[in-house]
Amino acid sequence: MTIAGRTLVTAGVVVSLAAEAAAWPAALMQSLGRDARRLVPRSLARLMAEREPQIIAEAQRFPPELAQALATDLADGVLRPATVAALEGRASEAVELFGEQRVSEGIIKLGALLRIPADLSDPVLSAGNEGYPSGVVREYYAFVEGSLDKIPVVLDDAAALRLRSRALPAYWQSILGRSRSQSAVIRTELFQNGRVVDHRTIDYRSPVFGVGSLSYSRAVTAIAATWIAVWRDARGDTTRMPRPRQVEPKEGAPPVAPPVRRGPEENPPPPETRQFRVGGR
Repeated sequence: MTIAGRTLVTAGVVVSLAAEAAAWPAALMQSLGRDARRLVPRSLARLMAEREPQIIAEAQRFPPELAQALATDLADGVLRPATVAALEGRASEAVELFGEQRVSEGIIKLGALLRIPADLSDPVLSAGNEGYPSGVVREYYAFVEGSLDKIPVVLDDAAALRLRSRALPAYWQSILGRSRSQSAVIRTELFQNGRVVDHRTIDYRSPVFGVGSLSYSRAVTAIAATWIAVWRDARGDTTRMPRPRQVEPKEGAPPVAPPVRRGPEENPPPPETRQFRVGGR
């Protein structure tokens, strides 16, 4: 079945869900992109940083038909071949621009690919056709955005940074599967006794923090992995790749004091000084 051939009934369900589940808010998407840039070659990171507004704008101009197909597959939990082909086509557009020496346009197109792994890493979007009760998504994103200063950015899968572009579809599917496995936690924790839970009443000890933290690091790693794979196809410079710091528990180390609850405006994550830790899934 082609992307255009999806049923109108399914399309209606997806559209109604999209009104509530709009994916990562703009502030979080910008933060994801900045953190992902710290995992790519420095030359590429610099080119992307210089074009950040254009990259974000391009990511928001996702073709409606492709956005619809991706939303449907996210809800179903499976990336269909037609959707994968369309996503790979978006990546190929960036490579073609580089081949035509249209470097600035290519960087913007490449950067805008962050939309794909970001959506696949978001447990909200893979909650299934039933979605969430009204208000849950709003509270979840508000909690994650307000917790950015407490979320440790962990390299979710170091091997992903060595993937070639042909391996991206299988990798993207694995990302979607892991996001989907966490979707129910958001519903369970943020909708209790028939009421939406105010995000200001929960903190880092809540399972919601665990889901938000894992999905954030998963998105950062997946964005960087996608960028690097396509950048290799374009024969881009892959020297001076950052090396994340390996963090291991120490015997007899004193317990770490719990973080102080503060809003992002009081203690924003320094955009260019994040320390990545190599962690598991």
